[in-house]
Amino acid sequence: MSVELLKVSAWSNPKAVAGAIAGVLRERGYVDVQVIGAAALNQAVKAIAISRSYVASENIDPICIPGFTTIEIGGESRTALRLRVEDRNMADKTVSAEAEATNEEESASGG
Repeated sequence: MSVELLKVSAWSNPKAVAGAIAGVLRERGYVDVQVIGAAALNQAVKAIAISRSYVASENIDPICIPGFTTIEIGGESRTALRLRVEDRNMADKTVSAEAEATNEEESASGG
């Protein structure tokens, strides 16, 4: 499953989206979910909540990081919300690895 971005609409089925989120989390450890509008955001947040139960037994703890992005629809610029959903455990490992690398660089430079 090679998914760059999950686009969720106001009419998306939250359980189906949750299954897609869970699958990509298992494969990559993160997934981006894009929405435009309050109703689509509602469906996406429900899907993220449901996906937590789908992956909990695998020690995957999804967290959500919201941000804005600009997209083009029909030649017009629109602002969309992009929700990065990632495994808290993977995020903690990444932060630890980055901190370790920084400490090693400082030690090597004598600082």
